[in-house]
Amino acid sequence: MSHTAPSPQPPRTVASRSRWLALIVLSAAMLMTILDGSIVTVAMPAIQRDLGFSPAGLSWTVNAYLIAFGGLLLLAGRLGDLIGRKTMFLAGNTVFTAASLLAGVSTGPGMLITARFLQGIGSAMASAVVLGILVTLFTEPGERAKAIGIFSFTGAAGASIGQVLGGVLTDALNWHWIFFINLPIGLATIALAIRVLPGERGAGLAAGADVIGAILVTGGLMLGIYTVVEIERYGWLAAHTLGLGAVSLALLAAFVVRQATARTPLMPLRIFRSRNVSGANLVQMLTLSAMFAFQIIVALYMQKVLGYGALDTGLAMLPAAVAIGGVSLFVSARLNTRFGERAVLLAGLVLLLGAMGWLTRVPVNADYVTDLLPVMLLIAGGGLVLPALTTLGMSSAKADDAGLASGLFNTTQQIGMAVGVAVLSTLAASRTEELLSAGDNEASALTGGYHLAFGIAAALLVAAFTVTLTVLRQPRRDTTAQDAAPAEPVAQPEIA
Repeated sequence: MSHTAPSPQPPRTVASRSRWLALIVLSAAMLMTILDGSIVTVAMPAIQRDLGFSPAGLSWTVNAYLIAFGGLLLLAGRLGDLIGRKTMFLAGNTVFTAASLLAGVSTGPGMLITARFLQGIGSAMASAVVLGILVTLFTEPGERAKAIGIFSFTGAAGASIGQVLGGVLTDALNWHWIFFINLPIGLATIALAIRVLPGERGAGLAAGADVIGAILVTGGLMLGIYTVVEIERYGWLAAHTLGLGAVSLALLAAFVVRQATARTPLMPLRIFRSRNVSGANLVQMLTLSAMFAFQIIVALYMQKVLGYGALDTGLAMLPAAVAIGGVSLFVSARLNTRFGERAVLLAGLVLLLGAMGWLTRVPVNADYVTDLLPVMLLIAGGGLVLPALTTLGMSSAKADDAGLASGLFNTTQQIGMAVGVAVLSTLAASRTEELLSAGDNEASALTGGYHLAFGIAAALLVAAFTVTLTVLRQPRRDTTAQDAAPAEPVAQPEIA
């Protein structure tokens, strides 16, 4: 009986190693972006003293970055589809690294704010295409779930490391080093990205060179984010807020009309036909608005009510980051594969809701172990929510629209965070003023204001749970990989 020789297996070793190296590069870039966002907040008092910032001017070290970052994500994502996502990623990291050097050597407020704006531009260019690259590299559902889990772990690690590292660098050296630390990470990321990221060609600017649409969406988003971050200063019903908010909405409405009628739209509206794309972006906005109650309001509570220092606060919140990172890295992929992302997302939202509910009863003289540590553990639900949301939000992205879907997902993320900070901090401050007027002492009044913020955050999570339950659908396993796969095979670069 004759035997047919077995067919040789395709040489997957190099390709597989290349993809996982590419994931490391993408995660390192995201780590740098998130690290930069959290590390600056810890060093702000030292920056104010050294450069002579006014209290209002100091906020622009954060606002300048947020406006550029959030305003350009959607445009950068679409441009990545058109000119090539690798090209956009490399350009963004180059701009960010150079701007970090400029920020580190800044000698005055204007110079630092300019550098932070440029950092935001670079971050938008790189971050907007990261998920688009990731879903085209990992098309098999199990591998994609694992890759997204690792990527989400990087985000949790960046937030945690930034809070601790910011205090260490500022105390041990000076605030300049919170920006200089980006230089070796940025240069290493650029060097590796050139070798390991797939060099696919974009669709070409002619496929979506809508200049008018680009101006409308960028102007509308930047103006909208500026309006939101200034709410705490001007108030919700001030002419400044209402007027600029109306202009922002008008620009975005004009952008939508433009996309419906343009021959080569910047953002084809077909992307919103997917229930999962639309629903996941809405759930993300609601969830991240609530999560910022934890990241910002809890930190304020520890420092202003319990008297923790900046470094102590970072260390106190470290268990939360470890819990989120551990769950996203070691648990989420398995659960998503076994039960589906929608079910895992619902479970994660329940855990986050439990954390916010617990915080609504935190006392003035809280004990860390009994009053705060349980919250740090329940917040591990974020390690379930973020990977599941990412998969659902990108599940219907075609190869030609992967950068756009990635940019849209990151844009709603930034809008959610900005709105969360503005809404929750403003409501907390108003409640605190009411309690002070009623005769409460400062600690009790602050705690009462924070309780209101945590209650609003819990309500946002209930809304996110409801949208998940009624709108989102579990992607079919046999079509998920096909939908997101490139139209043509992506060439895998060889590793020397």
